[in-house]
Amino acid sequence: MSYELIALLMFSSMMLMLLTGQRVFAAIGIVAVVASLLLWGDGGSEIAFSAAIKLMKWYPLLTLPLFIYMGYMLSESGLADDLYDMFHVWMGPLNGGLAIGTIGLMVVVSAMNGLSVAGMAIGASIALPELLRRGYDKIMVTGVIQAGSSLGILVPPSVVLVLYGMIARQPVGQLWMAGVFPGLMMATLFVLYVVIRCKLQPDLGPALSKEERDVPLREKLRLLQAGIVPLFIFFSMTGLFLMGVTSLVESSAVGAVAATVAALVKKRLNRKVLEETVRKTLAISCMFMWIILAALCFGAVFDGLGAVKAIEALFVDRLGLSPWEILILMQLSYLIMGTFLDDTAMLVIVAPLYIPLVGALGFDLVWYGVLYTITCQVAYMTPPFGYNLFLMRAMAPPEVTLVDIYRSVIPFVMIMVLALVLVMIFPQIALWLPENFYAR
Repeated sequence: MSYELIALLMFSSMMLMLLTGQRVFAAIGIVAVVASLLLWGDGGSEIAFSAAIKLMKWYPLLTLPLFIYMGYMLSESGLADDLYDMFHVWMGPLNGGLAIGTIGLMVVVSAMNGLSVAGMAIGASIALPELLRRGYDKIMVTGVIQAGSSLGILVPPSVVLVLYGMIARQPVGQLWMAGVFPGLMMATLFVLYVVIRCKLQPDLGPALSKEERDVPLREKLRLLQAGIVPLFIFFSMTGLFLMGVTSLVESSAVGAVAATVAALVKKRLNRKVLEETVRKTLAISCMFMWIILAALCFGAVFDGLGAVKAIEALFVDRLGLSPWEILILMQLSYLIMGTFLDDTAMLVIVAPLYIPLVGALGFDLVWYGVLYTITCQVAYMTPPFGYNLFLMRAMAPPEVTLVDIYRSVIPFVMIMVLALVLVMIFPQIALWLPENFYAR
């Protein structure tokens, strides 16, 4: 049996298990383990063991439970509810206004956690049930939450950009700043899509009723103040890191502590809130670690099959192409690899080849870090192996099926590809802020 046929069989087996309702990590991990045992015998068991050791040795992983804790503290204490209420009151009168407010919520949460985890957790637990209850189209709002939560790996403090900076030996502060404008641009494009779509089809995002819109100005201003708390938490994390006071893991600890203190100051921290936060943090952290472990094992099997090396040979061989043509082929290879590899595996596997080549071609490595991260966002939402697809499948209510989730991401993936093209054509979208900030 050829390696191509084996790869196709693995993908079809994984998709079949997912469609039958199996747990995400089980569907991915079992297919990977069975394939490795059938291909390499008893020695194939070492693949899963190596993937586990790789996961445990990844130091930035320590930020995962801290950022999840922060997200759930904001959720359980009602601070995130206040933020959503603010968007609800100010944006509700518009068609699609609550979906626009959800994107705003995702941007703020993304600016606090550095990963898509907390954004997805808050969006799926708070925004999605509310949007469905108010008659919003389930396919559109499912895509909104997935796309909005993916901003966490682009806007600071992005853990993915930290990993890229470690491998490419680029300053993390500059990488974080380079992600600000592309992240905001992408959020704006998401909003424009929702506005235009709901303008053409108002039934997809009905406006609030007149009774719900009749909120006194005093109450609106009070809710507007809810945005101060997330901004304080964001600056307490990112500001200290950029000043060199804290490391990445320490910044995540500062964020967790700041969220706890904010809940305490607001008189919303009690035993029940703390117990629920810790319990859900443990549950979600374990779930994501199992998913990452299964993904690493699945990627290792593909690497053992030589599939990734075949893609490299196909797209990045010496073909006498211009620098821009080679760069475009690199991005295409990332998009293809992103259908079955996580962002870490993609970066670790091809970084020794891609990053020196990008520098040799005369491109800025900070700018390329943003291109890589946007490509990761696309990979997070691209079937069959997109992380956000799996996470939404695990968190969504029963009426949102896997087919709905796959359909929901199509327009947002197209928007992300548009953003990627814009940043490639106009590098200053990413480079203007770090160049001007560090020139002072």
